[in-house]
Amino acid sequence: MSESDPRPASADDIRSRIDTGKPHSARFWNYFVGGKDNYEVDREIGDEIKEIFPGLVDVARTSRLFLGRAVRYLAAEQGIRDFLDIGTGLPTADNTHEVAQRTAPDARIVYVDNDPLVLAHARALLTSTPEGRTAYIDADLYDPARILGQAGETLDMSRPVALMLLNVLGHVGDHGRAKELVAGLMAGLPSGSHLVISDSTATSPGMVAASEAYNKSGAVPYYVRSIDEITAFFDGLELVDPGVVRVTDWRPEEGAAAESVDAYCGVARKP
Repeated sequence: MSESDPRPASADDIRSRIDTGKPHSARFWNYFVGGKDNYEVDREIGDEIKEIFPGLVDVARTSRLFLGRAVRYLAAEQGIRDFLDIGTGLPTADNTHEVAQRTAPDARIVYVDNDPLVLAHARALLTSTPEGRTAYIDADLYDPARILGQAGETLDMSRPVALMLLNVLGHVGDHGRAKELVAGLMAGLPSGSHLVISDSTATSPGMVAASEAYNKSGAVPYYVRSIDEITAFFDGLELVDPGVVRVTDWRPEEGAAAESVDAYCGVARKP
């Protein structure tokens, strides 16, 4: 499907786009969180990275838990009913729409990804409560205008929207370009909208080594950044307490064990 073609991709088109010869981040992450939608090449690099840095499995697990806490906070405490989840990856347990609609059955969620295997599983994502809506856009992070335009067919863009960018900005190698993409997306959302980001960080030699091994595998590279670089994505926005912290430290559930992982996150409001 071309970028200008709004029609759903055919099954043949989807199959032709799936490359099982190289690892892919969505399938790789799916393997790490215990999913079954991955190939041997993804499991091989996954096992190699587990040997280099076992902590990446904890990053995958705790980042998923952060997603749930952030969505519950936005839906329950901030009254957000519209969610734009870019780089959603493969469906596992507690996807954004499931968490949001448990709190607010009338929530509307748009998922955005351009991976053909994710597209092949779109029906699993396209479930919703009767009161809400869920949709999927086959689009690229590098095309904010198209994403915002198509998202407006499902979301109420006159009301605050939660923009979710979880473990996706690392694929944009240039930090300045990544900041531009985030700013462009937020510019198209109304006051009161929220930005939610989490990403792996260059906060230990093990994580840096894991990133380098993954990038040598032939997959689309993923670059780990400093905490200051993650924080810079929120420039011009109002950070929600506790600010930019490890994913395990963002409003943890009562009684949750403290964990030190190489992934940071934040939630911020557009004034």
